[in-house]
Amino acid sequence: MIQTVAEISSTNGALLARLGGGEALREGDWLVADRQTAGRGRAGRVWSDGYGNFMGSTAVQLRASDPLPQTLALVAGVAVHETVRGIAPGLSDLRLKWPNDVLVGEAKLAGILLERHGDAVVVGIGVNLAQAPEVRDRVTASLSVLGHPVSRDAFAADLAARFRDAVDRWHFGEWPLLRQQWIARALPTGTLVSVKDSEQGTIIGAFGGIDENGVALLRLADGAVRAIHAGDIEMVGSHASGG
Repeated sequence: MIQTVAEISSTNGALLARLGGGEALREGDWLVADRQTAGRGRAGRVWSDGYGNFMGSTAVQLRASDPLPQTLALVAGVAVHETVRGIAPGLSDLRLKWPNDVLVGEAKLAGILLERHGDAVVVGIGVNLAQAPEVRDRVTASLSVLGHPVSRDAFAADLAARFRDAVDRWHFGEWPLLRQQWIARALPTGTLVSVKDSEQGTIIGAFGGIDENGVALLRLADGAVRAIHAGDIEMVGSHASGG
């Protein structure tokens, strides 16, 4: 079921409030908004919305046998990538950027936000369909401007189906295959990137993919490989920024 509302502060916030009130959220159901007045991105950033864009959230119920919950951001990325690819098969520079962005070239097309409450993870997804919000210090893109218009409701139905399929596979032991699918759609290994580290400042190295837990790997100039558990990976020379 896809529930749509005209305006809401945040679809993620609404689902978290329902969980906090003891409501059981069914996997596969979505809350989608025409507008968000207080949408947010990862690390507390403000996520600017735009009418006609996709802004929606769903919940995943965690099981004891599941992979680490953080890997759901990458599973969601695969589902978003496949949905966009189905609409715009000619976008040759469509790719995933760890941990939660979908890019066209260097421009951000979509972002993903995970927030946990107990044994449930709320997955929020924003995709620029009709317009690309102007965000300071970030390059953005929309499918409409790129020549691939699609209605929000048609996109929502397709994404919901692909995400449900991906999550089912994630539950039933296919995370290793989903990980390989993410890597195949991501920035090529060897791409020169930078990471902002809270203790060591900016670190530059070659992107080395992700490990079995979804942690990003960075190969440094001296040959050492560093695991990146948090932070924004940016292509060196790019002005795009994670959200």
